[in-house]
Amino acid sequence: SLKMASDSPESLMTLCTDYCLRNLEGTLCYLLDNETLRLHPDIFLPSEICDKLVNEYVELVKTDSIFEPHESFFTLFSDPRSTRLARIHLREHIVQDQDLEAIRKQDLIELYLTNCEKLTAKSLQTLVSFSHTLISLSLFGCSNIFYEEENPGGCEDDCLVNPTRQVLVKDFTFEGFSRLRILNLGRLIEGVNVETLLRPLASLAALDLSGIQLNDVGFLTQWKDSLVSLVLYNMDLSEEHIQVIAQLRKLRHLDISRDHLSSYYKFKLTRRVLNLFVENLVNLTSLDISGHTMLENCTIPSMEEKMGQTSIEPAKSSIAPFRGLKRPLQFLGLFETSLCRLTHIPAYKVSGDKNEEQVLNAIEAYTEHRPEITSRAINLLFDIARIERCSQLLRALQLVITALKCHKDDKNIQVTGSAALFYLTNSEYRMEQSVKLRRQVIQVVLNGMESYQEVTVQRNCCLTLCNFSIPEELEFQYRRVNELLLNILNQSRQDESIQRIAVHLCNALVCQVDNDHKEAVGKMGFVMTMLKLIQKKLADKTCDQVMEFSWSALWNITDETPDNCEMFLNYSGMKLFLECLKEFPEKQELHRNMLGLLGNVAEVKELRPQLMTSQFISVFSNLLESKADGIEVSYNACGVLSHIMFDGLEAWGICEPHREEVVKRMWAAIQSWDINSRRNINYRSFEPILRLLPQGISPVSQHWATWALYNLVSVYPDKYCPLLIKEGGIPLLKDMIKMASARQETKEMARKVIEHCSNFKEENMDTSR
Repeated sequence: SLKMASDSPESLMTLCTDYCLRNLEGTLCYLLDNETLRLHPDIFLPSEICDKLVNEYVELVKTDSIFEPHESFFTLFSDPRSTRLARIHLREHIVQDQDLEAIRKQDLIELYLTNCEKLTAKSLQTLVSFSHTLISLSLFGCSNIFYEEENPGGCEDDCLVNPTRQVLVKDFTFEGFSRLRILNLGRLIEGVNVETLLRPLASLAALDLSGIQLNDVGFLTQWKDSLVSLVLYNMDLSEEHIQVIAQLRKLRHLDISRDHLSSYYKFKLTRRVLNLFVENLVNLTSLDISGHTMLENCTIPSMEEKMGQTSIEPAKSSIAPFRGLKRPLQFLGLFETSLCRLTHIPAYKVSGDKNEEQVLNAIEAYTEHRPEITSRAINLLFDIARIERCSQLLRALQLVITALKCHKDDKNIQVTGSAALFYLTNSEYRMEQSVKLRRQVIQVVLNGMESYQEVTVQRNCCLTLCNFSIPEELEFQYRRVNELLLNILNQSRQDESIQRIAVHLCNALVCQVDNDHKEAVGKMGFVMTMLKLIQKKLADKTCDQVMEFSWSALWNITDETPDNCEMFLNYSGMKLFLECLKEFPEKQELHRNMLGLLGNVAEVKELRPQLMTSQFISVFSNLLESKADGIEVSYNACGVLSHIMFDGLEAWGICEPHREEVVKRMWAAIQSWDINSRRNINYRSFEPILRLLPQGISPVSQHWATWALYNLVSVYPDKYCPLLIKEGGIPLLKDMIKMASARQETKEMARKVIEHCSNFKEENMDTSR
């Protein structure tokens, strides 16, 4: 009943269901008294729609942290005159006694309850109301459903001394469940008498008793004419068990597999036992004997094995007892047995650890109910993906996604699954993956990061996110991914490698995104987090990638975003800037990132007065001579000063250094730069530069702006000529050429920019008819 991640587009039905569940109040329901959800009175929904609504709701609550569960959700399906339920699958803590109680009037045909630990014996009574229609029932892992609360003495005062205690219900049976054919009681708690419980069932076809220890299974023979499927996973067997099983001649599926790590088993599987099954269970199409040690050799000696093409014909079987099969089995479970490595195995599908196909079959077969086995199978897949190339990539990815979604709280699966995802999403597999599948990967990775603060899971998840194009592929979960990364970076004890990856991701996420995204992330505390990281590194006197990425991230997040620039100043960003300059005078990358950021701050008119101190202006002036990172540091320092000069003489509120002296140093710096410099910078808009053109207050600022445009359009014409034309730069340059106050050399340069753009336009004119 597990839903596999699929690669085909969502059906219209699924899209509508999802939309309605996320907007119940605006679609199917209204709010009564501002709190209870009620269906609109004129709605009638058939079971195809209701089943899907309930099953998708459970899936959403389980796997989407943004989705809010509704307390009154199940009450929407309380009246069979307006809603019909037939087949529903409920999981874990999502469902409580009152939820089942709410739908007790429905004629359920199929009810799967998986690991619903909040259900108590109250729900056993509710089950009785479905007894006349239920055909298929699973109570797998519902560990409290046979317990009821008993209040000893029943008196008010006594309750304070003796709180309620859990008592096992012993008198419940499946009396009256006349249509029940399929039953899963996996992991039923000890103390419940299985034989008494099941005796009233007339004709069971499938029974699962996984994880239950029964010494006497003789009662199973009462269904020897009807039982086609029997699962006894992790039951320690004996000769008596084997004799009983051999009488169930209608069996098509038999599973006596076990987890070989879970405890010590006395029973050893022998050639005789397998022969007995093959002779007696003539309808068998599926057999699982995973995890068993073979006491005596069941294999054909290798010299007798007919080599050549591997075959699934029973006559050639390398496992001797299976030579007696009439036809190959559909499925044979051999996971963690030595038999899976043999040459000839008479089955179409084999679970084992020999190769990718067997490992994927194991993950597929055991995911839902056996996470302990699944995590070991995923570990094998991880090795295959890491060392060789996966040949069934799509299937492997879908199986891992499904396992991670199904076992969100299982640490082993989260660790092995997230590690496997890292290798399955890397660049060599990129072309084979659809947008939808890659989004599903991102969702389960973020789920893992939310559920687990554990170092390995966090590191694997962060590394996997690095396989995606950022920000494009993460934009549909933008808020959530940023919150998770900031949460990691704000933890006081931090693993160095995770910190490095998380800062790198944060930086990539705020590069090339819209300003409203940047503002939103700023409000989440992004600026503060980066400054804290910088402060920590300063205290340790280390300038590493974390330090550089943090400054780079601040540079990106303040780009044309005044709110974030203001935050930077308010949280003592300038103090940290000066301290970093002093502590790391040789670190060129660092200087470039810091000055890029200050360039953004200087573009905000209201914030510029805060930069107007002798100390800052001296620092910027001295950096004009810097040769760090080509021209970048000098260029950015000059940009900061150009904006400050643009505010005019009256804004220059300091005696030292003199404004004229700084202007002179700016001219000298610009003249020293190579106009063909390749750049370490990325402009999304020229607006802040174009602002400096139509003015006579500061010719040097005008010159810096013109130089910047000339350099960018000549070195990167394809990118920057269209941008300059689009943003109306050409008329501004033409007007500036007519200005008396503009310097001759600035006008010359402006003409070259215009010429460059018009040549570019002509070359790229579409002349085809």
